[in-house]
Amino acid sequence: MPKPAKLALEDGTVYRGYSFGAEGVVDGEVCFNTSMTGYQEILTDPSDRGQIVVMTYPEIGNYGVNEEDFESWKPHLAGFVVREVSCRVSNRRAQENLDSFLKRFGIVGLYGIDTRALVRRIREHGAMKGVLSTVDLDDASLVAKAKASPGLVGRDLVREVLPPGPREWAQPLSRWAKLGGQVRERIPPDAPHVVALDFGMKYNIARHLFDSGCRVTVLPGTATAEEVMSFRPDGVFLSNGPGDPEPVQYAQKTIAQLLGKVPIFGICLGHQLLALACGARTYKLKFGHRGANQPVMNKETGRVEITCQNHGFAVDPDTLPPYLEVTHWNLNDDTVEGLVHREVPAFSVQYHPEASAGPHDSHYLFGRFRKLIDESRASLAG
Repeated sequence: MPKPAKLALEDGTVYRGYSFGAEGVVDGEVCFNTSMTGYQEILTDPSDRGQIVVMTYPEIGNYGVNEEDFESWKPHLAGFVVREVSCRVSNRRAQENLDSFLKRFGIVGLYGIDTRALVRRIREHGAMKGVLSTVDLDDASLVAKAKASPGLVGRDLVREVLPPGPREWAQPLSRWAKLGGQVRERIPPDAPHVVALDFGMKYNIARHLFDSGCRVTVLPGTATAEEVMSFRPDGVFLSNGPGDPEPVQYAQKTIAQLLGKVPIFGICLGHQLLALACGARTYKLKFGHRGANQPVMNKETGRVEITCQNHGFAVDPDTLPPYLEVTHWNLNDDTVEGLVHREVPAFSVQYHPEASAGPHDSHYLFGRFRKLIDESRASLAG
C-alpha cells in the first residue's frame, strides 16, 4: 500500500499525497520546473540546493536514471514533487528507476497531488517556504515548521555544494549531446587554459569548455584571485550555483580583482556575481525561471533563443554601471538575461547555454568565449 506523505506551505496550505524515494522530513523553498524531460539533470543540479522542486509535467520517471546524465556527483535538492511517478522504465540507457535513485541518495519524494493547483498557487502568491514529510503528518506541525524554515534569502548556499579541491577536467561531451558529431576526446598541451570557478557547476558546462578546445582546471568558488592567477589561466569561467548571490561576497571580491586580467565568462549565478562585482544589485524573483522553454531576445542579432534556465534571483537593470551593457532580455518578464563589459573582455548570461537537458540555441556562447581567449593570447604574443 502507498504510504501517505504531505507538503505544507508557510501560508497554511497542505497537499496530501503519497511517498516515494526516501522517508523523512525536509524543508526548502518550493519552486516549479516546466521541463518535460531532464528530471535527472534537474535532480543533480547543485543550483537546486535548498529547494523542493515541483515538476509541472504530469508523469515523471518513465525513462529511468543512468550514470551518464549526472550533472554533479549526487542530487542536491531538498525534496521532489510530481503528479505521477512511473514505476515502469522504458529506455535502453536506464540503469535504475527514479524511486530507487531517490532512496539511494536520501531524497524525499511526494506524488499523487494536484501539481497544477500547487504551481498556480506559487505563480499567484510567489515562491514559499515549505516542508515535505513522510513522518510527521500533522498539518499544524508541518505549517509551523515551514514558517520557521530559513528560506533562501541571505544564505550562502554555495559553500554547501563546493568541490573539495582543484581538479583537471578531462571528460568530453556525451555522444548524445554531439548529435552525431565528432566528440573531442583529447586536448593538446599548448591549448588555451581555462580556470572554472565552481560555485555549484553542472558537469555539462565543463564538458562544453573542454569541447571548445580548452584545457580546464576546476577550482572551488572560494578561490582567491591570487590562487586563480597562480594557474596562469588564459580565461576564467564563473559557474552556476544555488541561492542568493549577494551573500557570496568572497566571489565578488575575486571577480573584481580578475576583471581586465583575463577574459571572463559567467553563467547563471556567475552572471549575477559578475554584475555584483561591477557594482550592480540583484533581487529575488516572484517565482523564478526554471525550465527548458524560456524565450530570450538577443539584442545583438535580433534573434529569439529558446533557453534552459534555473534561477530565483535576477540582476536589477536600474543599478547597472555605465560600462555594463544588457545583451539579452527575457521575453516573458523583461528581466536581464545577458551582460557585456564595455571596457574589458567579460560577458555573462543568466540562462544555461550548455542546456542539459534543453535546447541547443545558445551553444555559440562557448565559441564566443574561446574567441575572446584567442584574441587575448594573440595580443599578448604580439
